[in-house]
Amino acid sequence: MTLINVRNLGITLGAPLFSKLNLSIANGDRLGIVAANGRGKSTLLRCLNGDLEPTTGDITRIRGLRVGHVEQVVPHKLMGVAFYEAVRLALPADQIDSESWRVDIVLDSLNVPEELRQRALSKLSGGWQRLAMLARIWVTEPDVLLLDEPTNHLDLSKINQLERWINDLPRDVPLVICSHDRAFLDATTNRTLFLRPENSQIFSLPYSPARQALDEIDASEARRFQRDMKVAQQLRQQAAKLNNIAINSGSDLLTVKTKQLKQRAERLEDAARPAHQERSSGAIKLANSGTHAKVLVTLDEAAVSTPDGMLLFNSGKRWICQGDRIVLLGLNGAGKSRLVDMIRKSIIDPATSQVGVKATPSLVLGYGDQALSDLSDSSTPFNTISRRFDIGDQRVRTLLAGAGLGIDIQNKPNSILSGGQKARLGMLVLRLSNPNFYLLDEPTNHLDIDGQEALENELMAHEASCLVVSHDRSFVRAIGNRFWLIEKRRLIEVESPEEFFASFAKTA
Repeated sequence: MTLINVRNLGITLGAPLFSKLNLSIANGDRLGIVAANGRGKSTLLRCLNGDLEPTTGDITRIRGLRVGHVEQVVPHKLMGVAFYEAVRLALPADQIDSESWRVDIVLDSLNVPEELRQRALSKLSGGWQRLAMLARIWVTEPDVLLLDEPTNHLDLSKINQLERWINDLPRDVPLVICSHDRAFLDATTNRTLFLRPENSQIFSLPYSPARQALDEIDASEARRFQRDMKVAQQLRQQAAKLNNIAINSGSDLLTVKTKQLKQRAERLEDAARPAHQERSSGAIKLANSGTHAKVLVTLDEAAVSTPDGMLLFNSGKRWICQGDRIVLLGLNGAGKSRLVDMIRKSIIDPATSQVGVKATPSLVLGYGDQALSDLSDSSTPFNTISRRFDIGDQRVRTLLAGAGLGIDIQNKPNSILSGGQKARLGMLVLRLSNPNFYLLDEPTNHLDIDGQEALENELMAHEASCLVVSHDRSFVRAIGNRFWLIEKRRLIEVESPEEFFASFAKTA
């Protein structure tokens, strides 16, 4: 049964986000919405929830439909509230006392530990805050669930837990999910909407097969457009020849024929539509300055410990060589970020090299952490680049614009940038550093799918040597050619990440 029907929907905010969108949401639908950053995904969810009136078109819902919308941002007023209480307060006022047992059921279904339930949301990780917002909506028993970037801030364990929770929901409860996590979309959806300013495409397929089908349609439309333009050009050439003959001979028949050929060409040109070209959120480009050294980093029984001295694991004897794209795998708290930091410090200041870690002197480091802490909130995109790199003001502005940071925001504080814009600024800093070795901690955080694919292509095309920590399964599978796993206080090498990924799915 159709619960929500969308007809000719359009939203224009300065420029069209999408138009003439037709969509139905029925029982059993698990719809993934895919678009670049800032292209209307969250806006569409707000329309479906009734929070925003569309520019054109209309949305009809069956009478009495309860829509649950899980937004990305935790309301400030809830940050000081305990996890349990924040969920309980989502119940209707007349049910808060009598129906609070439902809170326990929801929190149990999300495997929320007892010790976290009385902790203020401000004291919890971003991942637990996301799950608290989901619990607040689910406890109200909605008929339709709208999830906006639900995997943001979640580690791999919680992502798998969320996948299991979604797939265990009653099959008649429809979900609409906006996400940049390709593996998550494949695991949780059965339909995919590619949201575009014009001619949005929808497929009754999960993301990966839907993306393949979309690429085939775009390629077919590109061939058709080129063919039509070629035919139109040939018609105009024929018309020009006939016109010359008609002028010389004075033939009215040839004049009419010339006019007909021109009209056919015009009709073809008017009807032809170029294939969709996705407007980039900003280019991502990397560099590889290269080095003659074969071994870049040597780990020789390096002990990775907590700040209070507790041993997390021992590295054994390991080498990072030129051309290696090593993905570091392990549970949260296993010591991945600590190993990355030890290597970073040894490269930056060899004189204070960490015990058991040796970096070749020719290394030029490109480092990016998941918090983008290298980008000061009080600085601006322009100052971030101009004060680090002596390349001239005009070049700075050109590079920033190419990275998706237009002239209108280049002199505004970094604090106002979206996550995607900040990530692209960070990537530009990496590129201009011209490194020959990358240390990347969750580099796909905040990047849309186009950005993730661009980063993958750059790492591969430049044969960049890198050590990467990532929870993004699609990214890991695409770029890794070696895999290190922290397990039982040891660092071991494994053939692939699949067994590690599967272990979460079994225990989620």
